[in-house]
Amino acid sequence: MPASLLLFIDQQTVIMTECTSLQFVSPFAFEAMQKVDVVCLASLSDPELRLLLPCLVRMALCAPADQSQSWAQDKKLILRLLSGVEAVNSIVALLSVDFHALEQDASKEQQLRHKLGGGSGESILVSQLQHGLTLEFEHSDSPRRLRLVLSELLAIMNKVSESNGEFFFKSSELFESPVYLEEAADVLCILQAELPSLLPIVDVAEALLHVRNGAWFLCLLVANVPDSFNEVCRGLIKNGERQDEESLGGRRRTDALRFLCKMNPSQALKVRGMVVEECHLPGLGVALTLDHTKNEACEDGVSDLVCFVSGLLLGTNAKVRTWFGTFIRNGQQRKRETSSSVLWQMRRQLLLELMGILPTVRSTRIVEEADVDMEPNVSVYSGLKEEHVVKASALLRLYCALMGIAGLKPTEEEAEQLLQLMTSRPPATPAGVRFVSLSFCMLLAFSTLVSTPEQEQLMVVWLSWMIKEEAYFESTSGVSASFGEMLLLVAMYFHSNQLSAIIDLVCSTLGMKDWIYRQLCETSTPLHPQLLPLIDVYINSILTPASKSNPEATNQPVTEQEILNIFQGVIGGDNIRLNQRFSITAQLLVLYYILSYEEALLANTKTLAAMQRKPKSYSSSLMDQIPIKFLIRQAQGLQQELGGLHSALLRLLATNYPHLCIVDDWICEEEITGTDALLRRMLLTNNAKNHSPKQLQEAFSAVPVNHTQVMQIIEHLTLLSASELIPYVEVLTSNMSQLLNSGVPRRILQTVNKLWMVLNTVMPRRLWVMTVNALQPSIKFVRQQKYTQNDLMIDPLIVLRCDQRVHRCPPLMDITLHMLNGYLLASKAYLSAHLKETEQDRPSQNNTIGLVGQTDAPEVTREELKNALLAAQDSAAVQILLEICLPTEEEKANGVNPDSLLRNVQSVITTSAPNKGMEEGEDNLLCNLREVQCLICCLLHQMYIADPNIAKLVHFQGYPCELLPLTVAGIPSMHICLDFIPELIAQPELEKQIFAIQLLSHLCIQYALPKSLSVARLAVNVMGTLLTVLTQAKRYAFFMPTLPSLVSFCRAFPPLYEDIMSLLIQIGQVCASDVATQTRDIDPIITRLQQIKEKPSGWSQICKDSSYKNGSRDTGSMDPDVQLCHCIERTVIEIINMSVSGI
Repeated sequence: MPASLLLFIDQQTVIMTECTSLQFVSPFAFEAMQKVDVVCLASLSDPELRLLLPCLVRMALCAPADQSQSWAQDKKLILRLLSGVEAVNSIVALLSVDFHALEQDASKEQQLRHKLGGGSGESILVSQLQHGLTLEFEHSDSPRRLRLVLSELLAIMNKVSESNGEFFFKSSELFESPVYLEEAADVLCILQAELPSLLPIVDVAEALLHVRNGAWFLCLLVANVPDSFNEVCRGLIKNGERQDEESLGGRRRTDALRFLCKMNPSQALKVRGMVVEECHLPGLGVALTLDHTKNEACEDGVSDLVCFVSGLLLGTNAKVRTWFGTFIRNGQQRKRETSSSVLWQMRRQLLLELMGILPTVRSTRIVEEADVDMEPNVSVYSGLKEEHVVKASALLRLYCALMGIAGLKPTEEEAEQLLQLMTSRPPATPAGVRFVSLSFCMLLAFSTLVSTPEQEQLMVVWLSWMIKEEAYFESTSGVSASFGEMLLLVAMYFHSNQLSAIIDLVCSTLGMKDWIYRQLCETSTPLHPQLLPLIDVYINSILTPASKSNPEATNQPVTEQEILNIFQGVIGGDNIRLNQRFSITAQLLVLYYILSYEEALLANTKTLAAMQRKPKSYSSSLMDQIPIKFLIRQAQGLQQELGGLHSALLRLLATNYPHLCIVDDWICEEEITGTDALLRRMLLTNNAKNHSPKQLQEAFSAVPVNHTQVMQIIEHLTLLSASELIPYVEVLTSNMSQLLNSGVPRRILQTVNKLWMVLNTVMPRRLWVMTVNALQPSIKFVRQQKYTQNDLMIDPLIVLRCDQRVHRCPPLMDITLHMLNGYLLASKAYLSAHLKETEQDRPSQNNTIGLVGQTDAPEVTREELKNALLAAQDSAAVQILLEICLPTEEEKANGVNPDSLLRNVQSVITTSAPNKGMEEGEDNLLCNLREVQCLICCLLHQMYIADPNIAKLVHFQGYPCELLPLTVAGIPSMHICLDFIPELIAQPELEKQIFAIQLLSHLCIQYALPKSLSVARLAVNVMGTLLTVLTQAKRYAFFMPTLPSLVSFCRAFPPLYEDIMSLLIQIGQVCASDVATQTRDIDPIITRLQQIKEKPSGWSQICKDSSYKNGSRDTGSMDPDVQLCHCIERTVIEIINMSVSGI
């Protein structure tokens, strides 16, 4: 016999025999301790009571937290119970020790051992040992006994912490001598109870595994601290081995936990759950299941062992499946399995359960042809009992999992009994049909079970019976049971290796599409975790043939009519009056199927084109009738029951319908469905519910003469939920154009905006189309065009072709911008999908590309064209919005100031006296134009952040310079322009250079950053360079609009003062040289500039002269150079004023 096997057997013997002579705490006693049931404790025998004395004595002596009268009576009973026990005196003496001093000495010893190393023999707790530990313990008083046990226990705990998980066995006299085991246990329990911080119970439990009788000590310790049971068990399991049967430490840990669970059997299954959760100690999980199965044996039902092991191997957790499969494989690799092996015990129990349901009498006579006339329900074989069929099916599934997943190799006895069970004759019930199908599948999967001629003959007889009995089974059970047809076809196809035919047979037999559709229709919460993978596999089977030789062997998609049946009752797109025939779960799953199918169809476009296949895509009209946003809202509230369906839908929605995933919408939805909404609904009255859409229409018709009625109705509508507002959507949107007339109160507009935003949370797509059509400009004798969802996705700029009055109506402009943002996102997704859909329709590469090595050019070109179209679309939208920000001619005539937000804010801050004209006129921060500008700036900020390239493109295109103060102050993301301004300045067009410098001047004021300083310095240098190369006409055209920007540079960055002043004088000198031959002499201007640069303080009073500030001096000449010189002088004076005044 090999030495390793002898060592294994010896270790098993030690584990089994070391605790056999000791008395453990009974379940009855442990329960009494848990509940502090004094009556039950009084009924215990003296040996049982002896094990619990440490806790009982502490209860009797220590001051209780419970001061009730009932506990006082119980305490008297405990004292009476302890009065006749001799060992109580020694425990009382142990409790009389100064534990504070003991803890200090123990801490010093820990420090000493850490300093000198774990193997040091010096001890502060115990010194000058004259004899062995046992004799010292016998001759010592209580304080010294505490120190002896504490020193030994700390030594073991230190060694455990230094072992790095490697198991060791520590020989200790204190824990091995049978004479002093009880006294040592008393000391151990008292130490742990009085010094919990020094001796955490989980660490003590871990240390006890390394000594003899450790399981017994552990059970006593936990019994005296019963509340620590779960903590100790979880700690031991967490620190345990992944495979416990492979090592001595694992087996000792398993046995210790098994003893604990025998002491507290009510928690055994909870401990088993901890084992599965941590994926540690699989043998313990099986052992606890075996114990539970023996205690609660059930002959007819499926045993807990079968359910537990089947759940591990057939569950959805791959980690658990691999962990337990490794346990099975490792257990089989050992040369011989003893009866102490948990795997052997599990296999034996399963075999006994299998044999327990086998028919007891079987006839060996084979049915002859003459027996055909016998009645169908008469069989010469003794069949399975009806109450055993379900259990037999469960056993077959379990053995299939054990052999197929865990690699179990059945013994001859197991194989024989399995064949006997598989060939049993079940009754003609649906469960019996299921059992026969399982047996047939198991025969196909594990043909090696049939190894002898007798077994082969047995299978032939059973297959013959199965063919003959199928009609009877089908007629009696009411379930399709075409065993013969399936067997014949499978045999034929396997014989000729016609795999495609097998696929067709399986598909036709299962009815794959219809079956999956029925599953989707009948689902309810909680959602099965395999349902989403099933849908994914089904979609893949639609697009990808199972066999290359037969590309037509695919499933068919769900039809549009079948999908519409799920949403029967949905009228007009996003309306949510859903028929209750199908649950919300079924509708969400169908939505997941549609979105996943469309995504997979686009992802496999090239593959399908190569196979010359083009599966049908679902029409846009179908998608318009599905209330996507409403369904997503419902899924959000059912995330716990739906598992991962909600997150999967969000992913698909973000990819295919980004306009339904706008962040502002989610935030708005949180506000609508939050606490405020509940409070508003508390104010809901019957009057608010009684307003019909017809009454609302009548109120809108009366708006020109009476605002009160419509205001009252829409205020009541704000108390309704989003779903309750659906009937009013037609009236609200169709009357929006009336709200553009003058005299409509702002409160009505704001309330309509609020209602629109609420409706946007449940039916955005239909609402947007209705709103765009309602806000079209009304032109006499011209019929308005009715746009569709597809029209708006192709051309989002249709949204901005609305009535011009919308541009000065902030509540409706807010709605318009919301729709514009959504359709811009929808257009991107639409074009991307269109690009993939038309991939297979484009000409072949050989026809379009004549050069070798350019086969990828068509894809790149199509992608670039799409990106160029999207960029042009976005930039056009931005340019239109910026144009809306400009005051109209009528507004200019009425005195509207087109200055920026920044200048208006500064003017309000710097003006101390109230300005009546500012309050009453429109030229203030509260005018409609200003509010529209704010809304537009917010949208542009979002667009720039989402794609900085849009900002770059728009600024390379340019826009009116009078909008620069507005955009820089109103769009927080304008600082990104600092990245491309050097590139913009380098453009050859003079207009772009001027625009770049003007833009930079405003950015420097708004963002006085080091980066801005470097770009400003670059701009000054570029201006100096251009001075030397520009002609007279271009010099005038360039410097006249850019010289004021130098003032902003100096205001933001004073270090640029010298460079800018030098540049200004240099510009003046160049201009003077060009006009030197003319009659007008401008040298005095140049002289003044030199004097101002050298002595600015002396010119400060002159600079304050209004004639200098307003530039009214010497401006009679029309010569460009002369005008430029005066502009230079004004610029210098403004810089001097700014620097002297300290602004």
